[in-house]
Amino acid sequence: MTTFTSTLPDELLTELSEQAKKLKVPKNRLIERALSTYLNQLKRLEYIRSYQQASKDEELIALAEEGMAEYLKQLGEEDAKG
Repeated sequence: MTTFTSTLPDELLTELSEQAKKLKVPKNRLIERALSTYLNQLKRLEYIRSYQQASKDEELIALAEEGMAEYLKQLGEEDAKG
């Protein structure tokens, strides 16, 4: 694990210390969890934006619909077998 050093505003550090004590976890663990959560939220926002962008692409929509029709056909064939 790599060591990282940073500065934080006094108010934020105070709140971090209080929460770490309250939760009985080290401050670095709380920072790690918070940062991980935040980065995951950024990834989700990126996915949302990409889907919003894709929803405006008529060629991509047509391709997806064509693929879905084929998938439904395959499901129907599997149901008929089973």
